[in-house]
Amino acid sequence: MEIPAITEMDVRGKRLVVRADLNVPMSEGRVTDATRITRFAEGVKPLLAKGARLVILTHYGRPKGKVVAEMSVDQLRPTLAEALAVDVAFCATSSGPEAEAAAAALQDGQAILMENVRFDPREEANDSGLGALFARLGDVYVNDAFSCAHRAHASTEAVATLMPSVAGPLMSEEINALQNALEAPESPAIAIVGGAKVSTKIAVLKNLVKKLDGVIVGGGMANTFLFADGAPMGASLHEPDQIDTVKEIRALAAEHNCTLYLPEDVACGAEFKAGTAMSLVPAAMCPEDQMILDAGPQAVTAFSDALATAKTILWNGPLGAFEIPPFDKATNMLAQKAAELTRNGGAVSVAGGGDTVSALIHAGVKDDFTYVSSAGGAFLEWLEGKTLPGIAALMRSDIAA
Repeated sequence: MEIPAITEMDVRGKRLVVRADLNVPMSEGRVTDATRITRFAEGVKPLLAKGARLVILTHYGRPKGKVVAEMSVDQLRPTLAEALAVDVAFCATSSGPEAEAAAAALQDGQAILMENVRFDPREEANDSGLGALFARLGDVYVNDAFSCAHRAHASTEAVATLMPSVAGPLMSEEINALQNALEAPESPAIAIVGGAKVSTKIAVLKNLVKKLDGVIVGGGMANTFLFADGAPMGASLHEPDQIDTVKEIRALAAEHNCTLYLPEDVACGAEFKAGTAMSLVPAAMCPEDQMILDAGPQAVTAFSDALATAKTILWNGPLGAFEIPPFDKATNMLAQKAAELTRNGGAVSVAGGGDTVSALIHAGVKDDFTYVSSAGGAFLEWLEGKTLPGIAALMRSDIAA
């Protein structure tokens, strides 16, 4: 996939209309997790140092096309300015004469944050008229928001069709990492796919078993696979209506010589809450009054042995109820194994998805993975093999800068 990148351009004196994803957690008007802001800043600081002029577009929350004072992105500005190490101006609108005048006033090395693009109902409608107004704000469009690339919105797609368009530093980094892990992985390549339901990741599993050497199935999804084999579920989360889907995925895996790994034993509890007494049983022996909440130690050993052979590790979704000890053990132990393999240079590891990132932080290994994506829905759609609208727009050679 050839996508032009802003890092390949001479940016001095150019106004860059940068679509960022600064939609971060906040409490009482203060940013509680600045990860997305700091990662964005790390990528664009070199552009500012080279004399670029940044016009930053972002969204915050879901105002549904209306001005909602508590969703103003102005509250993000202090954290953004600190991360960029420059003063950041603010414009109370994201398009129109006022926005154009504010953008035009920028000097080399300066940045301005425009108001929440989702205050305008035309944003989520992917209105070409709004896209044209965004295009008037600068010389080059830079999409640096992979986590929004699955949205066909005016600030992610429409504007990219109307001016020279390139990928930002973070976008380029994300695409390269995901391509290396999924499109051209070094073999053996193994994915860890967890989560609550098979039904939400059918497309993911079907795509992965066609491309990788093995897939470790965990979480509530593994329960449905076990149920399809006749295992009792007790009170466990599972999907009886997905048995045919499980058969289809298994057939596809066999056709493409992909090994599916399921837990040999499981950790059960009577309640879904911290401190619940844990019992370890074979995967096919869940007690009637209990629920499967994690993979067991034998499963972890088998999964770790499979990972030990891998050159590429792709992770999406925890293996169990990692939020409630002691049912975080399998996720923690396998995450630590993947991190160890990465640190020793034996494997390239790429992880993504909200719960996945939280699980890796919980396990204390987030910084040990080769790449951890901050994207949620976009990461999942990439795993499904979909072409994301925001990326497709950048691939049009006739608009490349």
